[in-house]
Amino acid sequence: MHEIQVKHREFTKKRNWEQFHSPKNLAAALSVEASELLEIFMWLKSDQPLTPTQLQNVRDEMGDIYLYLLRLADVLNIDLLEATREKFAKVEEKYTLEKSLELTRSLTHT
Repeated sequence: MHEIQVKHREFTKKRNWEQFHSPKNLAAALSVEASELLEIFMWLKSDQPLTPTQLQNVRDEMGDIYLYLLRLADVLNIDLLEATREKFAKVEEKYTLEKSLELTRSLTHT
């Protein structure tokens, strides 16, 4: 992950794109890419498999999302792995196994 982040930083710097990479712009770009990912699934049935072309498009959009997320983390000097670990710990605390099983039962029996 760090290697890609450094490569992306250098790529951006060589092209003088740093001027466009404010946190606001990067967050907006991230949102646009997430919307492009969602668009691939928009009219599919929930059990409908993806075509090879659709799957490649999903891969491309996920790559875009990952790059923008890494770049945003880099600009804000956030250790994305540490942020993810911290968030996961909060999720584990909030959604204990008991609470999760109870929620799942309530959702499947309505």
